Amino acid sequence: MTLDPVHFDGIADLAGRIESGVDASDHRDLADTVWTEFLDPLYDEGTPILEPLDDRRRRLVEIEDAALMESPFPTQHGLDSGTINPTTFKNGLVIDVAQAAMASVPSDLDLHRGRTIVSTVHSNDGTVDVTEDDWTLFDDCYGRGRILQAPRVDRFEQTVVHALALYLAESKHATLNADVVEDLLILDGPIYPTGLLKWTNQDPTLAELLVEDERPRDVVQHYVDLVERFVGRDVPLVGFVKSTASKAITRTVRRKSAAPWVNDAAFFEQVLRRTDDDGETDTDALTFTNWFVSRAGADCPLSVESDLDLGLEKALDPEAYEVTFFVLYDPREELIYRVEAPYAFTRDADLREKLAMQIVSDVAARTGPPLAVEKADELARISRQEKSALQRQLEETFSSDRQREYNDVRWDGAEF
Repeated sequence: MTLDPVHFDGIADLAGRIESGVDASDHRDLADTVWTEFLDPLYDEGTPILEPLDDRRRRLVEIEDAALMESPFPTQHGLDSGTINPTTFKNGLVIDVAQAAMASVPSDLDLHRGRTIVSTVHSNDGTVDVTEDDWTLFDDCYGRGRILQAPRVDRFEQTVVHALALYLAESKHATLNADVVEDLLILDGPIYPTGLLKWTNQDPTLAELLVEDERPRDVVQHYVDLVERFVGRDVPLVGFVKSTASKAITRTVRRKSAAPWVNDAAFFEQVLRRTDDDGETDTDALTFTNWFVSRAGADCPLSVESDLDLGLEKALDPEAYEVTFFVLYDPREELIYRVEAPYAFTRDADLREKLAMQIVSDVAARTGPPLAVEKADELARISRQEKSALQRQLEETFSSDRQREYNDVRWDGAEF
């Protein structure tokens, strides 16, 4: 314990000196103004970056009623990928390892056993030879894995190995098991590899890498192929984004008007939150928006408004790949969820309503992500203890210790 009561009081006193000229109700009124006047559509330098698919509206459904709704999709499958986190070794190697898994509702234990594992390796040492074998099988062919050498960069090594491992494992596992999905696939996260696509605005080095190097481009191509495959089978896929730090909407609005929200999620919470006469949050109903087409931020590269040439091969009309989404607010936990789907599916009004009702019902019943997503997350997650054990094993394999930082010592043995 490092803070005595007097320290707490001192911190509180300092915070009390921070005055705000705008209270919560003012933020709410401003959000209503933005919702009413800016989003139908939202323009950025003449380009519509956010556009309602149907009437712009806020919807409400009683939680108990939503939880008891009959599922529009008899079976659901979830997909997720987890990593050990990028690890730097004293011999110059930077490595991340990802595993992807698919879950089903109802359960399929053989499917749950399957894994796709990718180890991505970065080294600026030209004498280091990373043998990139084709996929190898293990666990009686329930699992498969491969090594991928990351493009050489002078910065962002950890960013590169993490994104390539995570998204290659996820996209390959989805492709391998696509035919198992009969009614609906729910990705744990966005429908495209935003961790790669945001490179276009993150740094010139990463932007050039995405355009010029075939390895990240191939990963993006896998997701394009996945959309085409599910469209061809007439089986929809959606992405359930549990937390988003996107600022694309608020950043655009801020160039036109006041936008005090830290990110888009905070804006939509103001739009969707309902309060009683005392200003307390009403928790009896879920609220959600209509579907929007998004060409903002990381959604831009696969939109019809993009001038970025990634050399992707596409079999569908350009609009089919565009990201569409709606936002759902659960007042019980005060959480915002973003639900995505390719326009190839949501252009059909009946189907997009079924997709929305499936997710709304799942969240109402579980006070959290759909069961298929939760199960996939449990299968793909690599625990803190497992990460440590794998990192120690890699130290032995490379005969090289990890590059440790002070925080590794400071927090050694701490439980999170």
